[in-house]
Amino acid sequence: MNLDQLRAGLSGAADTDRTTFRPVILRASSPADAARMQVLVAAGATVHDELEAQLGELVRCLNPAKRYTKDELLQAAQEHLAGQDPLTYGVWIHYPWANRLVHLLDEAEFALVRTDRNRNKITREEQALLATKKVGVIGLSVGQSVCLTLALERSFGEIRLADFDTLDLSNLNRIRSGTHELGTPKVINTAREIAELDPFLKVTVFAEGITKDNIDDFLTGGGPLDLLVEECDSVDIKLLARQSARHHRIPVVMDTSDRGLIDVERFDLEPERPLLHGLLEDLDPAMLERPMTNQEKIPVISRFVGIETISARMRASLPEVGRTILTWPQLASAVVLGGAALADIARRILLGFPVPSQRQWLDLDELIPASAIRTETIIPHTA
Repeated sequence: MNLDQLRAGLSGAADTDRTTFRPVILRASSPADAARMQVLVAAGATVHDELEAQLGELVRCLNPAKRYTKDELLQAAQEHLAGQDPLTYGVWIHYPWANRLVHLLDEAEFALVRTDRNRNKITREEQALLATKKVGVIGLSVGQSVCLTLALERSFGEIRLADFDTLDLSNLNRIRSGTHELGTPKVINTAREIAELDPFLKVTVFAEGITKDNIDDFLTGGGPLDLLVEECDSVDIKLLARQSARHHRIPVVMDTSDRGLIDVERFDLEPERPLLHGLLEDLDPAMLERPMTNQEKIPVISRFVGIETISARMRASLPEVGRTILTWPQLASAVVLGGAALADIARRILLGFPVPSQRQWLDLDELIPASAIRTETIIPHTA
């Protein structure tokens, strides 16, 4: 085969699915669903059926004080079926973008087993309350890490995702994804990650990002958000999101992924609170209406991040933006740390714990200092 033949073969291959993100829940007990499953398998869907192991886990979760031998656990799992054909027990999840069929416990049993190791850092009563909560996330770099951590803990029942950007190769230094997702909208990529972890969680996507026209729908459509996570790069959207969240009395949390900077704004408790602790309050909206380059954003961002409080390496990097580096640096370790911190804070706010408005740093260089800290910053001048 020559290159022209290869090129023709590749161009004739199936197009990459960049839009589908909702899993399909099927029940083998339904004749229509069973027929659909047959069609999917005939079309090459891969099948993952580990129901027996899930039933064993379920039995153990329901009887935590009992110690089972392997044979006793198998027998208890069979008894739990009460004569029902295992094929029709639970649900089958079809993930269209991967053409995969997965056999799972139905939602109540699935959630019970999947969250069992949360107890009692999260009680079952708290878990049930979290399942009623709605969370919005704007910006899906740090935001993706927050989403996945919240989903892992099952700290929401519905999540709304907003980002207009697509996944680029340079994003893979901090965004958990595979190279096969390059070119996929970040909202779709994140929604798929959540669905593959827990297909019962409700995910709504705003693939156009946040605008003046859709911010109210994002915050309140289908019921008001209980919490907003704001992680976008656009200063005008940071301002707009907070103005609207304050209007609707929705708390906002943000991580800046440098020195572990965390901001909490309890607009639900303080409806007159200045935006971002007053650091954005006197910004001229007119200056933000036109698109800004990264270099133009730096003076504005420095106002609310605090040029005197950022890390030495970030401070040295900012003048290099547009010269020797494309944009400000972000590391996966900082992004994952921020995702974990915001997920923890979000859970406590959603459960009604008294978390006040504040700005805090979770700076690992300060908390766990090296014996000899290198204070110089090495910036290669190649321009």
